[in-house]
Amino acid sequence: MAHNRDQRRLLIVSNRLPVTIERRRKRLSYRPSVGGVATGLGGFHQQHNSAWVGWPGIVAEEGEKEQIAERLKSQFRSYPVFLSRAHIEGYYHGFTNKTLWPLFHYFPQFAKYEASEWKAYLEVNRLFGKRVSEIAQPDDIIWIHDYHLMLLPGLLRRSLPKATIGFFLHIPFPSLDIFRLLPWRKEILQGLLGADLIGFHTFDYARHFLSSLLRLHGLAHEMGQITVGNRLVKVDVFPMGIDVRRFQAEATSSRTEKEVRRLRRKAGNRKIILSVDRLDYTKGIPERLEAFELFWERHPEWSQKVTLILVAVPSRTKVESYRNLKRQVDEMVGRINGRYSTAGWVPIWYLYRLLPLPTLVTYYRIADVGLVTPLRDGMNLIAKEFVATRKEGKGVLILSELAGASKELGEALIINPHNREETAQAIEEALTMPDEEQVARNRTMQRRLSRYDLLHWAEDFISGLLEVKDLQRELETRKLSVQVMNRLTKLYQESSHRLLLLDYDGTLVPLVEQPSKAKPDAALLSLLRGLAATPQNTVVLISGRDRQTMEEWFKGLKIGLVAEHGVWMREGPTDLWRMMEGLSLEWKEWIKPVLEKFVDRLPGSFVEEKEYSLVCHYRRADPELASLRAKELMGTLTALTANTELEVLQGSKVIEVKFASVNKGRAALSWIGGGGFDFILGVGDDWTDEDLFKALPEGAYSVKVGLGTSNAKFYLDSPEDVRQLLKGLIAKEMKR
Repeated sequence: MAHNRDQRRLLIVSNRLPVTIERRRKRLSYRPSVGGVATGLGGFHQQHNSAWVGWPGIVAEEGEKEQIAERLKSQFRSYPVFLSRAHIEGYYHGFTNKTLWPLFHYFPQFAKYEASEWKAYLEVNRLFGKRVSEIAQPDDIIWIHDYHLMLLPGLLRRSLPKATIGFFLHIPFPSLDIFRLLPWRKEILQGLLGADLIGFHTFDYARHFLSSLLRLHGLAHEMGQITVGNRLVKVDVFPMGIDVRRFQAEATSSRTEKEVRRLRRKAGNRKIILSVDRLDYTKGIPERLEAFELFWERHPEWSQKVTLILVAVPSRTKVESYRNLKRQVDEMVGRINGRYSTAGWVPIWYLYRLLPLPTLVTYYRIADVGLVTPLRDGMNLIAKEFVATRKEGKGVLILSELAGASKELGEALIINPHNREETAQAIEEALTMPDEEQVARNRTMQRRLSRYDLLHWAEDFISGLLEVKDLQRELETRKLSVQVMNRLTKLYQESSHRLLLLDYDGTLVPLVEQPSKAKPDAALLSLLRGLAATPQNTVVLISGRDRQTMEEWFKGLKIGLVAEHGVWMREGPTDLWRMMEGLSLEWKEWIKPVLEKFVDRLPGSFVEEKEYSLVCHYRRADPELASLRAKELMGTLTALTANTELEVLQGSKVIEVKFASVNKGRAALSWIGGGGFDFILGVGDDWTDEDLFKALPEGAYSVKVGLGTSNAKFYLDSPEDVRQLLKGLIAKEMKR
């Protein structure tokens, strides 16, 4: 693998360690953890240069902690985070499983919003952050997992600003309408943005996350890339795989073959439908039983010919909603069995227990149909495991369209789990499907699962993470570093004829929703006055603003002004404004109605009319609707202005129509063309400034404000950084 991956340690961070400690007869026993991330990545951890940080599953006494930590480190390459009973109650049983779990699975009616539990969640994330910071090495790749630790990337970014941090969410990320119900939604987003790469199982989850970022934080993305301050964050999709070879080996072992024959004798010639789930309200078990009962009502010919093996793994038994679900399932199974059982046949075998892997694989093998119909599931690896164990290729998977796995396993019978009729019909179709069709469907899915297995998934994520860091480092080389700043300042001091070409909005002042509110403050006016006071300096403000505004705001300053991107120019305060060339206004009559229609359809937007350009601002509009409307407007305007002298520019939340022959680069040439400058600095923030950067001579310094592709040689993070740069030039000048 590229990026020197083999020499770097992988630091896996999850709620649970791959090993669980239990206290038995006053002695501590260590056993492999079952379920979740710990099981999924346990094998990967054993085979790679990695360490694991997580809770060991026990409330340790003070005298035990050192002994536990040493054994976990030496035998399991694991580092424990010790939690108190109060932490476990508030963080795990509370916020993660009473707030995040139901909300992210579209069950807001079960979500509780307790400030004390949020506080516990924050405290535990801080404990994890402290532990990771203690053991992390400079070259470590830190991979954080799941909804228990959504604040951790941001906490680590503050303590380890240069760290390589990835985050993967194993459950769904909900739509904005659901996510915005969370009182601490912005804190969660800010926490996740501490990662360099944020991974999801499906495109839908990634899209929901990006939509929430846009609507709640105003952060737009470009091909999944988001600029967060001076950092680049990538959002991408990585559907988690399984260890296919492990399941295939287990499915063909002699032990499994023996158990399959025994269970087959017990089941007789009946068809077996298998349902395996944690007993959780997201899994749709009652809905599944209702559909199964409907199947029997409509197809009495299958009586005594089909058995449903319902495996319900105990889960969160201390939570009231889970206890209620257990009672409901017990009653439904009892009622259905009571209604349909005969002397030699029970329609449902109900197993309320956790099955060890060999037993689980045995049940996969004897099943003719896998019934996997959650109401909402991040991925659902049960579906993939069932397909992987189809030794002869026979067997039919019925899969919910609301499970992430449905995006990959399209050859399964995909159903809406809320539609009992559709599920019952799928059961009948599965039981009667010809063997050849079963084999064809399963072989296709098996090939896909083998290509993108657990190892491929993990390596793919890590490769993606390192590629983001490579891109960040590449961008950092363009940042105006201290060394470059020193060279720039030295050249500035040694020069005798300097030209400073400065954009205004987004460069000297931050962008604001209402353009009129970007009036220069006293500190900026003082800074410009100081720059202009030096005889060697020629200072020019090149802006898209109209000339009346610029004259009012910068009245009396001995600086050059360029308005409307170059339509109007003025060399100094006593000079008259002059036009670059003669321009007509007739085009406004047919362009302005188009912009006004756009504004009518986009609340929060407005049209600004300048002398020789029209600008549509939509910074205050709904960001998603604005994005859609802006694309429509760009398409319409581009078509209308084809074969004319006009051009359409799309900047930061603005669309402007102006003459193509007028641009900042051409305006700058009016000063550059005079020659004689031995120092030139050009600074701007958006793509209207790209013409300026292209017009600068080879030896000039060009600086863009903000990350992104640009013709500028360097970049700075913010207008405040630009001001600091200019202040530094004045300070050095005064010391000479």
